[in-house]
Amino acid sequence: MINIASLSKVILVGNLGSDPEMRYTPNGKAVTSFNIATNRRYTTSAGENKEETDWFRVSVWGKQAEQCNQFLSKGKQVYVEGRLHARSWEGQDGQMRTSLEVTAERVLFLGKRGSVALPEGEEIEPEDLPFE
Repeated sequence: MINIASLSKVILVGNLGSDPEMRYTPNGKAVTSFNIATNRRYTTSAGENKEETDWFRVSVWGKQAEQCNQFLSKGKQVYVEGRLHARSWEGQDGQMRTSLEVTAERVLFLGKRGSVALPEGEEIEPEDLPFE
């Protein structure tokens, strides 16, 4: 019998569509959520240039969530590495809804002057950041 492992891994590079929102779970763990947009440019078979934008909801947990909330803002470019997670809820109309969300395991702040990694549990001060 062959045992096949499974993997859910997502890598995104995009820009925040709005400022991040941080909250705390009842047991005190920080979680920050934000949306990022990725753009794809392509040429159709008719030679027309097109651009499409996809939006992704991202959740970040723990110390990294606090750092994302502190240092990210609308328009900033980020690299997100994580896994897909299905979230279900009941809508106001009583119908069940499901969305795919990215649970971030690693977030890099990108900018014109470089990037900074924020691994889980690592402290970072504003003066350590390589951008404004």
